[in-house]
Amino acid sequence: MTDVLDQDIKFLPGVGPRRKDILSKELGIESYRDLLEYYPYKYIDRSRLYHISELTPDMPFVQIKGEILSYEEFDMGYRKKRIVAHFSDGHGVCDLVWFNGTKYIYQSYKLHHEYIIFGKPTIYNGRFQFSHPDIDDASQLTLSDMGMQPYYQTTEKMKKNGLTSRAMEKLVKTMLQKLSQPLPETLPAFITDRLRLVSRDDAMRKIHYPKTAEDTQRARLRLKFEELFYVQLNILRYASDHRRKYRGYVFQHVGDIFNWFYHNNLPFELTGAQKRVMREIRADMGSGRQMNRLLQGDVGSGKTLVALMSMLIAIDNGFQACMMAPTEILAEQHLQTIKEFLRGMNLRVELLTGIVKGKKRQAILDALISGEVHILVGTHAVIEDNVQFRRLGLAVIDEQHRFGVAQRARLWNKSENPPHILVMTATPIPRTLAMTIYGDLDVSVIDELPPGRKPIQTIHQYDSQVSSLYAGIRQQIRQGRQVYIVFPLIQESENIDLKNLESGYESLKDVFPEFNISKVHGKMNPKIKEEEMQKFVRGETHILVSTTVIEVGVNVPNASVMVILDAQRFGLSQLHQLRGRVGRGADQSYCILVTPVKLSADTTKRINIMCATNDGFQIAEADLKLRGPGDLEGTQQSGMAFDLKIADIARDGQIVQMARDEAQKIIDDDPLCQKNEYMLMWNRLATLRNTNINWAAIS
Repeated sequence: MTDVLDQDIKFLPGVGPRRKDILSKELGIESYRDLLEYYPYKYIDRSRLYHISELTPDMPFVQIKGEILSYEEFDMGYRKKRIVAHFSDGHGVCDLVWFNGTKYIYQSYKLHHEYIIFGKPTIYNGRFQFSHPDIDDASQLTLSDMGMQPYYQTTEKMKKNGLTSRAMEKLVKTMLQKLSQPLPETLPAFITDRLRLVSRDDAMRKIHYPKTAEDTQRARLRLKFEELFYVQLNILRYASDHRRKYRGYVFQHVGDIFNWFYHNNLPFELTGAQKRVMREIRADMGSGRQMNRLLQGDVGSGKTLVALMSMLIAIDNGFQACMMAPTEILAEQHLQTIKEFLRGMNLRVELLTGIVKGKKRQAILDALISGEVHILVGTHAVIEDNVQFRRLGLAVIDEQHRFGVAQRARLWNKSENPPHILVMTATPIPRTLAMTIYGDLDVSVIDELPPGRKPIQTIHQYDSQVSSLYAGIRQQIRQGRQVYIVFPLIQESENIDLKNLESGYESLKDVFPEFNISKVHGKMNPKIKEEEMQKFVRGETHILVSTTVIEVGVNVPNASVMVILDAQRFGLSQLHQLRGRVGRGADQSYCILVTPVKLSADTTKRINIMCATNDGFQIAEADLKLRGPGDLEGTQQSGMAFDLKIADIARDGQIVQMARDEAQKIIDDDPLCQKNEYMLMWNRLATLRNTNINWAAIS
């Protein structure tokens, strides 16, 4: 059976070498298996016939049965004709209309022969008509054959070569007829029976040719579960292997350094959420297994403080710690924050980025090997081969989505045993997504803001209301505050957008001649960009005009207004990240979303969600549902690093959880993947790992 599914698609009747080439280039379909897994995106119920006398103009697609009484042709200009067939079912007359293909139509559809017509009825000149309808010979088609008609996604190139949705349907039908033996099962009976899932053969046949809507639901549930189950099984198998192979350093005690910091330097009482997360981290680091923990927390929730306290536990146990950030600005900011927290304590904290060079760099590298540096903060420079530690016990990675898995793994080579890993993100990740992208990590969430923080007020304004916007900005600056004004910078039209920023900057200088204005964008010389940013940090400039380069990590407690121009061009998570740049001090802060008056329904939903809540998790869930997982928060983790053909993490959360639970039971019972009763699944997982799925990226 497997051999049949691996058969080259060009040997399927109706395909051949030329069409195979198109299917391969356009959809990646090369074998019977690829075609089998090319699922319909919608269905239309064709189980009912209508009479022409029952038709109304607001009906969706319908079908009628009758015969062509006569043809008429109408000239449409040079070498173009409109062909009209007058069609009757004995209960009325309607027209079938084509705008090309005269010869083909006359050859294919004979007068006074019975056909089934399928299409959308419209009214023209007082009579119902169907433009370019689907037509089937009534003697070749019974209603019980039809059921729900599948529709397949096609491209322009496919359509030009006759590979329409209907043509694809016929190819699938031909293939399913050739697959006379039942398709082999890929899930064990104890799972399919317990969860009441249909067989794989039944699911595959009914996903393409369902008789009823219930058929499609049962087929989709089975296929979605299978897809998600093997993703989860792989993630959990990887995590289980990792825990078994890699022992972690045991940090047995919380010592003098931590306690001194806690009693003398802690700037405020920890929130309940921070205390809970510290207990989880403490338990991990004392357990004897390597910690791999994801720390999620909204902007300003106090993740850096939790990370620092975790590093102090490592230092108390005779180890060093490092923190990796995605940009030099963020690394420098972490350095300043950590030094501020540790003021008066005899601990050496150093910075290592691309701009630290020469003797200074060598001195830091030497001090790392000797153990004199307790905490190293840096960018990708930290994982370079010549950066060696005396005893690295904990590595903190900020904004994990900016670092590849291979980069995270390189940290393990910095120590005899892999160090404990704490991954931090200020991008709240919906639970179903965290289970899938970060499935090998334990998850901690800081879901409280420190006391005294006021919720940011988010206001939607149209770009026709700039005079009131400028008045509000003026008022805030005169009260001693600072303002961000963000222009969109979308990659495809970078040059146009840069021009927008430049001209916007010049016009803002005209509008606010009394204030100092800085500008930053990604194309600037890094040194000049840093100088401009620092002027704003020091309060020397009142307004910072920027692109999204300020999305991550700029901390200016005095900035109380974030204006986002053309806010319709940003995703929800990105808007939330930008909004998180304000609201860091005790003053009331504002985020102004400026858009044109005309907005699409999806954009209006996004703007309304932003105005309704500051809760990053609610926003992330909404973002996932609106945009799907492909490009969450703009990092282009396409298709979630694996090619899901039918499941949708945004909408199939319950199935993700169900798949996770079943996979966990199997890993718990057979951690070494050796038991005979599970061999079907281990073998299946091995074949899937040879497909185009990027399994390493999942883990």
